[in-house]
Amino acid sequence: MTAEGKVDMTRSQVFGEVAELYDAARPGYSDELVAEVLAYAALGGRAALEIGAGTGKATVPFAGGGIPLLCIEPDARMAEVLRRNTARHPGVQVQVGPFEELCPDDRRFGLVLAATSWHWVDPARRWDLVHGALAPGGAVALFWNPQGVRDAGLHAALAEVDRRHGLAGTPHSVRAADFGDVPGNWGGLHGGWPEAECRSDGRFTDLRSVRFRQDCHYDTESYLGYLASLTTYRVLPSDRRERVLADTARVLDAHGGVATERFSDLFLARAR
Repeated sequence: MTAEGKVDMTRSQVFGEVAELYDAARPGYSDELVAEVLAYAALGGRAALEIGAGTGKATVPFAGGGIPLLCIEPDARMAEVLRRNTARHPGVQVQVGPFEELCPDDRRFGLVLAATSWHWVDPARRWDLVHGALAPGGAVALFWNPQGVRDAGLHAALAEVDRRHGLAGTPHSVRAADFGDVPGNWGGLHGGWPEAECRSDGRFTDLRSVRFRQDCHYDTESYLGYLASLTTYRVLPSDRRERVLADTARVLDAHGGVATERFSDLFLARAR
């Protein structure tokens, strides 16, 4: 986001530079989350629309249920990997371009979903666009995979690396113990939980927030790959990014990798 609250499209499309790394390093979404969304949406054969589908981290498990799915992805390089990953699912269609421009005018969907992409949609228009894309009673599902470091000593050492290099909002900037029990309690990551914004819109009902937890462990190489796929690191000059990752690697090697707790947080609402 810019200081004016607008989406910086340059930052939102840096992932295409490393589409294969993004696909290999980014975490997916649990079967429990997918089942929760589908049970809530009760599609009954209606199609779903996915905003910012990336390489298909959420697309593949949803498509595995056989639902027709239109995926909108702004970066052609990401969309190429997405098409490859969903080739065995004939119900998946991919369109390249921003959601703000490609939201179909003549189709209405039983579900609109956004997996770690909602914060890239224009905040001044996103609820209008989603409501316009939904059939009456259609569902919206927004979800993220924030995670926190379990070991306080490792967290402090990584925080020192971030401080030295002037980084903020990294995935290890919050301890797992600081997340609490409330979905969306992320310590400022991802720009905030959407419930209040949705409630104030007034066109949605049956608002729900759900949290799923999973213990994870990364070795040094896998965690560096994950970091290198994130916007915070992608926007750095390459030489500075290499220095940050090298310093982070030394800390991780000394601690045998990093143990995290992943919080798959899900927000659901229904068009009135």
